[in-house]
Amino acid sequence: MNPSYLKKYVEMHPGNKMAWYLLGKEYERSGQVGKANYCFNKAGHIYEAFESSKVPAEVWKEYEAKLLEASAQKERRSRRKRKLLLALMILLLMFIPSIDDPSIAENSMVAVDTSSIEEDYLTLPVQEVDNPSAPVKGPRAASLAFTAKAYGGGAGNKALGELIMGKGPQAQLTAVLGMRQHGKWLLWKRDMPVMFTVERDPASGRAAVQSYDAKSCECKPPDEGPLRKKANQWTKEQEASAVVTSAVEHFRQKNGRKPAKLGELVKPYPDNWIAGSSPELEAAFEQAVQEDHDPSGTGANGSSKGGSTKSAAGTDGRTRSNAHAGSKPFFNEPLEILVDKTSHRLALVSGNVILRSYKVGLGADRTPEGSYAITEKIVNPNGRSNGEFGSRGMQLSDTNYAIHGTNEPDSIGKDESLGCIRMSKEDVEELFDLAPKGTKVTIGKGIVPDLSADSEMRFVLQDRPDQTNPHRTYHWLF
Repeated sequence: MNPSYLKKYVEMHPGNKMAWYLLGKEYERSGQVGKANYCFNKAGHIYEAFESSKVPAEVWKEYEAKLLEASAQKERRSRRKRKLLLALMILLLMFIPSIDDPSIAENSMVAVDTSSIEEDYLTLPVQEVDNPSAPVKGPRAASLAFTAKAYGGGAGNKALGELIMGKGPQAQLTAVLGMRQHGKWLLWKRDMPVMFTVERDPASGRAAVQSYDAKSCECKPPDEGPLRKKANQWTKEQEASAVVTSAVEHFRQKNGRKPAKLGELVKPYPDNWIAGSSPELEAAFEQAVQEDHDPSGTGANGSSKGGSTKSAAGTDGRTRSNAHAGSKPFFNEPLEILVDKTSHRLALVSGNVILRSYKVGLGADRTPEGSYAITEKIVNPNGRSNGEFGSRGMQLSDTNYAIHGTNEPDSIGKDESLGCIRMSKEDVEELFDLAPKGTKVTIGKGIVPDLSADSEMRFVLQDRPDQTNPHRTYHWLF
């Protein structure tokens, strides 16, 4: 008898003392005395009863076989139940009108609980949802969309169920990237893995699922190379969109109107709301202008203009790409900076999604807690790129505190500053490009997990105006 079967059984039924006893006997026969004694201790009085009795070995061998057979039957029943749920979803899909029908409201969709359908969708390399035996004859999609979802712990299957039921990007081929989850936080990266794709046939409404996770599908997935380049471009576009929409809102709050063109945001100091420009920023601004003039009166997150924004990006799978007009930006909430004095972390977030997380140097009690805003963005503070403030500085409200670089890189992660927030050169220069003027900054304790969320692919803007300020000497508490 292979002990692995009994081991699996006791993991599922840790209170079954007989199972522990039988597993201990198997370990004893194979010479694994330590493991055997552990199992015998778990067996308690069963061990004592059987060891002191004259029960023939054949008897407890027969019991062992019946125990394992009962476990196998239970597992088969559980699998049949999951397949029944899958069949139910397929039947529902057959009677639901086309998801492209504009008359169907989101709240009229039939809800299907996919949380108990463990890995059924992802057990095959390719699966036709309404006809599992039908082969997929190559990509039929004329449009491609991306979104990102949490993965692990059944989250991937929930995301898949939502896409199949018509929630999320309305493209013929949708690729889902995986975000790591930590508590309430989702970790965004420029190089997130492709979890799976859902391909729809607009004529029949059928959906084919292709897993790209070898562990989940127990298969050899296709090369994700063709998708990877497009996915990296999509994540770059989404970051640019988050920068633009945040800057537009801060500009509106300051001036009482929205900017008419991107050039109003990308200007020399002190009107440098955004540090530079790029093709992605230009496209994102065009999209924001189109949505602002949307006759339907709904914003990027589907809520009425002027109303409150929905919760975090990543929970509804909204997506946008320059190549796919009409799709929505992924990030629905303005960018915000959180500084955690406990973990020495500075995180750039949108809702519950962490876009970047950097290690920073602080000043312990000298670094004040509270809410601030970036009121100035300066390149080479005090005319130097290698001075005490490094190559970038972002002043916090009307205070002597700032987020800036440092000429003491060894102080990162420590409490050696006089109160300011120190960053490495590469990190502060990327944050300078990502965080527009007006970005809210919250400093506190226990507000950001100690997780790295940086990427080898940095966010860098081009076409940069002059953002130096030679007419002022800054006296930040570095």
